[in-house]
Amino acid sequence: MKIYNTLINKKEEFVPVENGKVKMYVCGPTVYNYFHIGNARPLIFFDVVKNFFEYIGNEVTLVRNVTDIDDKLINRSLEEKIPVSEIAEKYTKAFFADCKALEINPADHHPRATEYIGEMIELIKQLEEKKYAYEVNGDVYFSVSKVEKYGKLSGKKLEDLQAGARVEANKQKKHPADFTLWKRAKPNEPKWTSPWGDGRPGWHTECVVMSRKLLGGTFDIHGGGIDLIFPHHENEIAQAEATNNKKLANYWMHNGYLNIEGEKMSKSLNNFFTARDILKKYNAEAIRFFFLSKHYRSPIDFNENIIKESSQAVKNFYNTIKNADYLTIRNNELEYSEIHLKHKNNFTTAMNDDFNTAKAISVLFDITKAYNKTKDPAFIHLLIELGNVLGFFLDLDVKLSNDLSDISSELIELFINYRNRLKKEKNWEMADAIRNDLKKMGIVLKDTPEGTDWSIEK
Repeated sequence: MKIYNTLINKKEEFVPVENGKVKMYVCGPTVYNYFHIGNARPLIFFDVVKNFFEYIGNEVTLVRNVTDIDDKLINRSLEEKIPVSEIAEKYTKAFFADCKALEINPADHHPRATEYIGEMIELIKQLEEKKYAYEVNGDVYFSVSKVEKYGKLSGKKLEDLQAGARVEANKQKKHPADFTLWKRAKPNEPKWTSPWGDGRPGWHTECVVMSRKLLGGTFDIHGGGIDLIFPHHENEIAQAEATNNKKLANYWMHNGYLNIEGEKMSKSLNNFFTARDILKKYNAEAIRFFFLSKHYRSPIDFNENIIKESSQAVKNFYNTIKNADYLTIRNNELEYSEIHLKHKNNFTTAMNDDFNTAKAISVLFDITKAYNKTKDPAFIHLLIELGNVLGFFLDLDVKLSNDLSDISSELIELFINYRNRLKKEKNWEMADAIRNDLKKMGIVLKDTPEGTDWSIEK
């Protein structure tokens, strides 16, 4: 297996710290809001990474943290006028609910930052003792100029950061790139007691502590979105190596950006979508297919045409499985012949090459074509076996017997368009009739200022 390691900017052979075991840490959410569709990409991709490692015989430990104390939570707390702890609990529950709806497997550990404050204070004390940290008026900063190779992950240089810095608002820092390890609490903010006074830890410190606590001194893979390379992951490396002169992780993996119709997602552009927004229109497997049909390191553009194509591709797989009468043949004992094993080898070869899910999906298409040509039921078993690795065809019995899953989203959208036209014509009676008839079928409409959303009533 070869993995593209951001630390060296090239592919290299994957060699785990411990043979037969893979330890992974993937940065999780800051729980101040519902996560957006771009956040779904690393969740889905690293879910597949874990699946594949297990498929080829490894024992995998995946840690995905929850950042439940941060300025963003405090600001949201002020907006919603409820305590920070309630904000954290509300959106943590929403995060897990949305992950489940997206058919993303839970991690083995979901540590919350507030559960490790004591360990974070100890780490900061170590950095202070080693002269990598300094305190000013209750705030503690990491001195990046003390690190010999600061910027080795991101490729950024200290002199460029210095030259490119705007007028430094925080005069307490010795260098503009110095980052906060401990932040002094303002009135009415959540706080913990420390040697530097009441306050809370910095974001970059949280992940160092939680990853090392649960995975050991040096683990195999640290992952996340490309936006985390700098400053977050760079600053994790700086702290970890400053405390014990050991690597935090051997391989750093980062997925590319998601754009919306060619532009960066932004609330100001009115193209900001949460995962639960998209799930109202498309099912989890269509969204998964969309992301996995492109290599994880490439940027990907989200638009209605592509997601509709992804939805249709998934439907085609299901049509093949249904036409094969899978519920009847599922318990048949079948052996893979040389031709089946060739397809299986093509799949594993693609995944061993830096998790090329796009090529792996093309193998699923090849298997579908082979079945349609030969009607050999072993191809259906192989399709499902390999599809499961990518996160498709889970809970297959339920999906194949659920008639609602066959309802065309395009047809529902057509009914909504007719209803909107009737509303413009002030034909309220017919508009209400469409709403009521859809509700009888289990389809609930919700009118919003942005348009009409729909969902399938459980």
